[in-house]
This record gives sequence, structure tokens and C-alpha cells, in this order.
Amino acid sequence: MGRNTRKRRTPLATKAIAASAALALGGGGLIWANFYASAHEPSHQSWGGNQTKAATAQVATISCPDVQQKLTNVPNAARYGVARELANLDRQITEAYNRLASTRDAQAKDASFVQNSIVGPLKEKRSATIDRIRIDIQRVGGSFDNSLKQLAACTTQSANQTTAGGNTGGQQQNTGGQQQNTGGQQQGGQQQGGQQQGGQQQGGAGQNIGGQAGNGPVAADFVDITKVAPNVQGKPRQLQNASTGTFTTRCGVNANKNHNTDNVIVAPGVTNGAHHLHDYVGNQKVNAFSSNQTFLQGGTSCQNRNDLSSYYWPVVRVQDGSQDFDQNADGGGKEGNVGKILTPVQAQIKYVGSPASKVVAMPQFLRIITGDAKTTTNGLANANAHWSCTGFENKVQLTQQYPICPQGSKVVRTFAFQNCWDGQNIDSANHRTHVAFADPASGVCGNGFKAIPQLTMRLVYDITPPTIQNGQVKNAYAVDGFPEQLHKPATDHDDFISVTTGGLANRIANCVNRGQNCA
Repeated sequence: MGRNTRKRRTPLATKAIAASAALALGGGGLIWANFYASAHEPSHQSWGGNQTKAATAQVATISCPDVQQKLTNVPNAARYGVARELANLDRQITEAYNRLASTRDAQAKDASFVQNSIVGPLKEKRSATIDRIRIDIQRVGGSFDNSLKQLAACTTQSANQTTAGGNTGGQQQNTGGQQQNTGGQQQGGQQQGGQQQGGQQQGGAGQNIGGQAGNGPVAADFVDITKVAPNVQGKPRQLQNASTGTFTTRCGVNANKNHNTDNVIVAPGVTNGAHHLHDYVGNQKVNAFSSNQTFLQGGTSCQNRNDLSSYYWPVVRVQDGSQDFDQNADGGGKEGNVGKILTPVQAQIKYVGSPASKVVAMPQFLRIITGDAKTTTNGLANANAHWSCTGFENKVQLTQQYPICPQGSKVVRTFAFQNCWDGQNIDSANHRTHVAFADPASGVCGNGFKAIPQLTMRLVYDITPPTIQNGQVKNAYAVDGFPEQLHKPATDHDDFISVTTGGLANRIANCVNRGQNCA
């Protein structure tokens, strides 16, 4: 990992980002349309008016500053040590959240319990871990920003703070009068038993934050897509030097169920570093302990045998009361990721060009993460989730809600990865600053950055539409995530490692630059 001190780009909450989606046509044909959708929905939703606040501001989750996002300068020699400590921070938050969720009775009896027994001890653990990060960096001659020590302290979020951006997670959005909340956020005392009804676990004492495992999603996380105003923005005008071609690689839908809860990009050498389950297509030998040499020997699910790239994303599950193989495993049921794992019915991977310039080939082993798995507590600055339904993709793209699709329509997740590269590094300390999005208005990369083929992915799922009854969602579906992120739609993200042989990277770039449509 090379050093990269480039500042983070402007938060996406204030600017549009590049996105790409496919429009499904009759007869099974597909026309791919590039468009530029905002990082989160524009103001077609009103956060006010028809809301019913919870009677008390009970604690819903734990919010901790994301240390990794602030690390922009880590020497290569310290990379693995720092990655292990960052994984420790994630594990500590997971443990604290699980304790939060399992001690609702104690919290109800003692107003200081959360601070004294959960948040306070968590701060002490985080302080020690951040100091070990400092030691790892300084030991190899790197410099450490002492202001990072201030990131040790965590806070709690109440039920009306849990949606990214400060909006309510336990109250219903007013979207064309759809699904008004009548019961607040499943406040504990209102629910009896501990039984599951339609996949919704009803709490005992204390607070249940929705979902089959008690950590989401809630009714407010869903919207009838037919009630949402069109929000897809136009794409930039193509300049004379535009690269207009496309390159499609067919790698399957992970029908062979290649799964694990590792993340070799952000937590190399750490088992269960993701705390949630991934689908893998492309390279077949990817786990926490994989190396660049492993990738070259990994084989591929892609039809093009020269495409050894790894494409992986968190699984989607349907919360209908069912269980899957990892119900009692780390990253699965032990961390709030429950329900039947859904395999996409389509997984389309396509590289597209730049409206402003030719592209350069992706470097070998380039790593890109798009989106942010922690938007519930980080906010939407790096959000890049796009949810829609077949037949609506060119009109509506959602970031903060899951769509309820009409009969005959399928759920679609779309990703458009960063399409500008710094020309030097295949990764960066926070896994973000070596790549960037082009300017959404012009399609031009920032100073010092070069346009690369933009990886776009479209995942289609056949999901029985959830229903909203009495302010609760039944038969919900949700993306896997860190337990404290409460399965919010905005936490969706996607990971990619570019690995090619036989000159494929150059062939992709040449195809795109020549305006050809290759597969």
C-alpha cells in the first residue's frame, strides 16, 4: 500500500455521484443505460409531519467514530498490524452492541447502566487499540496524528436517530402518504412473548429494533416504489474524446455458494473481519489470508478464464422466520444476520467508459470498495447504495430505503465504482483515497487522477414483496451488515480486486476506448 495524503472528496451528501444501471426489456434483452444518480434520495421524502415519536428516547445502537476513514498515511510495513487493530475496533463495537441488545432489563432499571457498563469500558478498549495503531505506525518510521486518540469515545443513538444523516430510523417516512407509522419503533413493553410472527421477532422487556434478530430492518426502511417520484438525474454530455464502449464479463451468480465473512481488503489476516457474509464471483480463492499470488492461482467462475478478478458483496436475506447454515455462526446469526440467503437471479458485470476522455487500463491487483458499510453511524458521505425494481431503474434509485416492488417486478441492487485512479497506488490506508469519482456534471477526473474503465454491477433478486401492517414490516428482506448498523439500506457496499492475465486489462480499456461493445 503506497502513501496517499490526498484529501477526501467532497461529501456525497452535497453532490451527485456516478451510477450505472440496466433497463430490462421484454424478451430477456438488456439495454445498459449510464445515468448519474445522487448519493441519496433527493427531497421527495418529507421528514416531519406524519411521524409518531417514541415515548422515550431509548438507546437503539452504538455510534463510534470510524478510525479507518481518518487513516490516510500508513507505511506499507505497518499495514497488516494496523489492519488487525482496526479489525479489533470492529470486534469491540460488535461485542458492545451485543451487550447493549442483551441487557435491556438492566438498562430499564438503571439509567447509568449503558454508560457505566458498556460505553465507558468500550472507550477504554478503543483507547488502547488506537495507541497500538500509533505504535505500529511509529515503529516503522511513520507519523501518527495524535488527534486520532479523540476517536476513542463512542456515543449511543436513540430510536429516532438511527438512520444515516440524522433522520429517524424508527419512524415512518412520509412518501406520498405511504405506510404511515402508527406505532413508533417497536418499543419493548408493547411487545410480549419472544415469539416470531412473520419473521418479526417480538421483544420482551426493552427495545427491539425490528427484524427477525431484533436489529432491523424496520417499516421505515421500506417504501412502495410506485409512490416515489422520479429522481434519476441525467448523465454528462459526451465530449469529443469520450470512451463510449462497454466490456461485459459473465461470472455467474454464486450458484456454488462461495461464501465467507472475511474481507481481505480491509482486514487481511483476520477471520470474520467483515462480521457479515459475502457472495463471491470471479476469483474462487479469496479469504482473509489470500495474497496477490493466491489470486493468480485461484481459478475463476467467469467465462473469460483470463478474468481472475474478485467481485464480492454482502448477501441479501429474507427475514420470513427461516434460518440458513450460519444461524449459529460468527458473521451470521450470532451477529444479527439471519434469514434465508438469497442468490441473485442475475448478476451482470460491465465496464463502461468516460464521457470526457479515454481510459487507461486498470493496474494489476487494484482494490476498490464502493459505498460504506457503516452509514448508519458514519452518515452518508461515502454512501453509494442504489436500490430499485425492474421497470423502474431509469426513473427511481433509492439509497435510504429498500423498495417494495409491484407484482411481476424484481428487486435490483446497482453499483457504479469509482472511475478515477491516482495513477500510482493499488490501495490506500483508508481504501478510498487512491480512487475517486469523476465530477458528476462534466465526467472529468480530478487533478492528478486518470480515468479507468468504470466497473458497474447489477444484481437482480426475486423477492416476495414485504408488507407493512400496524407500523411493522413482515417478511422483510435486508442486506447483511455489522450488527450495530441495523441493516439499513444505505449500508450496502461492494468490493473488487482487479486480477487479469493474458493482457485482459488492456483489452478492456481498448474496447471501451474504441467505442465497441465487447463480451
